[in-house]
Amino acid sequence: MKTVILAAGAGSRLKPLTDHMPKCLLKVGVKCILEMTIENLLATNNSEIIIVTGYLENKIREFIRERFPHLQITYIYNKLYASTNNIYSLWLAKDEVLGDDMMMLDSDIVFDERIISKLQNSGYKNCLALKRHEVHDEEIKVKTDAHGCVIEIGKEVNMSQAAGESIGIEIFGIEALTELYFILDRKVVTEKEVNQFYEAAFQELSDNNLFIVDTTEYFCMEIDTEEDLRIAEGLSLNQFIQK
Repeated sequence: MKTVILAAGAGSRLKPLTDHMPKCLLKVGVKCILEMTIENLLATNNSEIIIVTGYLENKIREFIRERFPHLQITYIYNKLYASTNNIYSLWLAKDEVLGDDMMMLDSDIVFDERIISKLQNSGYKNCLALKRHEVHDEEIKVKTDAHGCVIEIGKEVNMSQAAGESIGIEIFGIEALTELYFILDRKVVTEKEVNQFYEAAFQELSDNNLFIVDTTEYFCMEIDTEEDLRIAEGLSLNQFIQK
């Protein structure tokens, strides 16, 4: 299985911290977000890593060279990072991942490595990590059927009908990945919908093709603001950052 980390965005809500540093290289405690993500991947035997870069991509490459000098990373540069959303970054990884299983992660989440293990051992070929809590407008919300199959996903999902929040870690098997990129090709190439979230493509997958895995028991937090950084450091420092 190959893993795609989407790290092209400029992290504008974290300015001025991101004026000269990509969001994924900001520190939570003693380690930066990307460092913890890669450590979690390696700890769960996921070493085929692809990083889609954009904003200040040289900083990311430099960090990887210094911190993980023996790790072979494939880089894909999104030169349109300032005018596109993550659906376009995911589309750019097409040639690297088709023909294999794929795990994908947002680069701005601090999380427990056991979330990856739970997804891998869930029995589902295609699944996403779900956090059950009181959801809000700006979160990627998930609505499911009685069997846990995703029937609606995105910020627009009715909060009262949401099972919880998609935290930004997903796994797709070969067959579903082929279908996903068929959808992405149409959206990006034909319809020029390059400013959407990638969840817009997830929602078009065939029925019974994407399931939730409840990972609420494990720490996970998306970092969007300075307040998020402070909260994540306080909540997670004793759990796994210093391991």
